[in-house]
Amino acid sequence: MLKEEFLHYIWKYKLYQTFELKSTEGYPVQILNSGIHNTNSGPDFFNGKIKVGDTIWVGNIEIHVKSSDWIKHHHQSDKAYNNVILHVVYQYDQPVYDKNGNLIPTIELKGLIDEKLFNKYDKLLNAFHLNWIPCENQINGVDHFTIKTWLSRLAIERLENKSIEINKLLKSNKNDWEQTFYQYLFKYFGLKINAYPFEQLAINTPLKIIEKHHNLFSIEALLYGQAGFLEENIEDEYYNQLKKEYHFLKNKFHLNPFDKSLWKLLRLRPSNFPAIRISQMAQLLNNNSRLCSKIIETETVSEIQNFFAVSASQYWNTHYQFNVQAKQNRIKNLGKNTINNIIINVIVPFTFVYGKIKQDENLTDKALNLMENIKPENNAIIKKWAELGLKPDNAMQTQSLIELKNNYCSPKKCLNCSIGNKIFQL
Repeated sequence: MLKEEFLHYIWKYKLYQTFELKSTEGYPVQILNSGIHNTNSGPDFFNGKIKVGDTIWVGNIEIHVKSSDWIKHHHQSDKAYNNVILHVVYQYDQPVYDKNGNLIPTIELKGLIDEKLFNKYDKLLNAFHLNWIPCENQINGVDHFTIKTWLSRLAIERLENKSIEINKLLKSNKNDWEQTFYQYLFKYFGLKINAYPFEQLAINTPLKIIEKHHNLFSIEALLYGQAGFLEENIEDEYYNQLKKEYHFLKNKFHLNPFDKSLWKLLRLRPSNFPAIRISQMAQLLNNNSRLCSKIIETETVSEIQNFFAVSASQYWNTHYQFNVQAKQNRIKNLGKNTINNIIINVIVPFTFVYGKIKQDENLTDKALNLMENIKPENNAIIKKWAELGLKPDNAMQTQSLIELKNNYCSPKKCLNCSIGNKIFQL
């Protein structure tokens, strides 16, 4: 099935016969400028420039599979399309008019596109149902320079996408960088399965309250209490000490805990249980006031890793849950892989956004350098890319490959991908 995105690609790269091009009305048409591709709402290409007969027109260009799609999409009554100077369609089935009743010049691409391009496009789309990515059988034919350049661009794109969330969070916190970093860090501290309750815990327990306390026990009591962990009656001395401390703090600061049922344990390793992670976070906060500022000032991966080299309190050496004895006595350190994931998913994008807003290129460059100096991630997506011959050297490349898979390959945006474009040229 022919899609508009294919016609966008054809139009953008002028992959159609332009010699003696004519409108459906029979007037000669010259494309002086194809316009700027618009991926948001409104006409498909902005600021195009064409010559119809002896007249030069400057304006927007709209593309459809059929000319009747203009009516189907109600463009005739949308003022955003008043400045359309050319309607480009694959099949012309009726004339179209703008809001003022003026006939819009139209060119029909049917018969002007090489059938080989259609075949390549169909082959890629049909292959998606059989392969992990559409170009699985062709990607090895793409040169190294194209792939490397595209992955570098995707690394920036992934950071830009993550920036949207951070900017929204910063705005909701009235440009308080420390509170924003605190909330963003919490979200990723609990892994995907507990991202939401950790995020709620940070929102429910403002950093300004945490910063009023300078001992680990009080911070743990605040976090466990707000997380809903201290609402039971159990025979455990440490638990009851935390419970007593929390009830005092709860009344002092007028706090309200959320329901413990939000937390998930299923398919989690015991070392990743939320009770363990909360204690590790408490130690991190106790060790470092103004954590955001300190992180921004660091220069190397090893410095940041040292910041996060924390362990749960001594009670957790022999427990994984309150009042449940562990089989072994073991210090619950925050693992190096976990720390690296925090650097990749929290520190790097946050540093990137901070640098962008403060117009500090050194910080945006630092964000990329940090990823380049972290070992590649190891997950199902990266393993599959490696099987296809794209074995990453560092975390920046793994982030690019994740972006490629999730935002280009899976939604079949082959025409927006440099690798896909190269395959069309082979």
